[in-house]
Amino acid sequence: MGVLSMKGGDGEHSYANNSEGQKRLASDAKPVVVETVKEMIVKIDFPGCIKVADLGCSSGENTLLVMSEIVNTIITSYQQKGKNLPEINCCLNDLPDNDFNTTFKLVPAFHKLLKMDVKGKCFISGVPGSFYSRLFPSKSLHFVHSSLCLHWLSKVPDGLEDNKKNAYLRSPCPPNVYKSYLTQFKNDFSLFLRLRADETVPNGRMALTFVGRKSLDPLSKDCFQNWSSISDSLLDLVSEGIVKESDVDSFNLPFYNPDESEVREVIESEGSFKISNFETIFGLLFSYKTGRTEVKDDDDNLDQSCRFEVIRKRASIIRSITEPMLGAHFGDAIMDRLFERYTYHLAERYDTLRNKPTVQFFVSLTRK
Repeated sequence: MGVLSMKGGDGEHSYANNSEGQKRLASDAKPVVVETVKEMIVKIDFPGCIKVADLGCSSGENTLLVMSEIVNTIITSYQQKGKNLPEINCCLNDLPDNDFNTTFKLVPAFHKLLKMDVKGKCFISGVPGSFYSRLFPSKSLHFVHSSLCLHWLSKVPDGLEDNKKNAYLRSPCPPNVYKSYLTQFKNDFSLFLRLRADETVPNGRMALTFVGRKSLDPLSKDCFQNWSSISDSLLDLVSEGIVKESDVDSFNLPFYNPDESEVREVIESEGSFKISNFETIFGLLFSYKTGRTEVKDDDDNLDQSCRFEVIRKRASIIRSITEPMLGAHFGDAIMDRLFERYTYHLAERYDTLRNKPTVQFFVSLTRK
């Protein structure tokens, strides 16, 4: 599943240059993350070494911004109690194909974000591997963070042979297709929790943020608009003779956006963690900056040129996330043409999509 890595480097369509929305969401979640870290430190009684992991770190500055907030919270908590600072081990995890180098080049900037010089106290390392497998020694982690990752499945679900001409769920679709996606999500998330339970100390904490859905109906149009545009764009390329229809029929995204009840059910059924906090965050992941001005999807006063830039930027964000998967299946040569068509379909649906808030769940868990 290495192709699930986001697009590396620092080019126009790289994840590093197309993750402003993810950065904004991390900022929204910051107060809860900080509070969770503070509670964890007290519960585990100010140990001499704290190990923190960011699972699904991807490439670019976002993971280091989150880590700096966690490290600064640890520093402040120890200082307020007059304790000697602990050694802090910051582990950045993603799949082996992830572009870790782009992130590691930013480590000097990370150290400048810290409240004090912690050289010899704060250590950063990369941990390549799937978070659907064991990554760390038993009972070694104190705090686990993962943002916008757990909606990605460990693999494409089995039993999708009837989901022809669709990259994901779409209405209408055969009932067994939805059941296959839900079953895969439940199995994967339960496995994730079980593995982290083995790796986390008692009273350790996890802070998880992932894409969800508000509607109880998984076939509601709000749940899959971006992926419908991918499907339509691929079918355009079939019509142009660039892509084989059989290749489209065999392509499905390993993605599932659960509703709140589905998330709670897995956590409670698996049983290793207690839900300390569960929040639903509504927001817009799509915006772009022109000079110092941020332009957002839901701005009713956009002129035509700004409107086009928002659409183009939105297409670039989706490209940064999906290009490695699409390229592995269809070949890299079609990417420019595919996303030309994707931009066209986004423009057609823009008025419907722009005021639809994204739904993310922020879940704070305590190891029992």
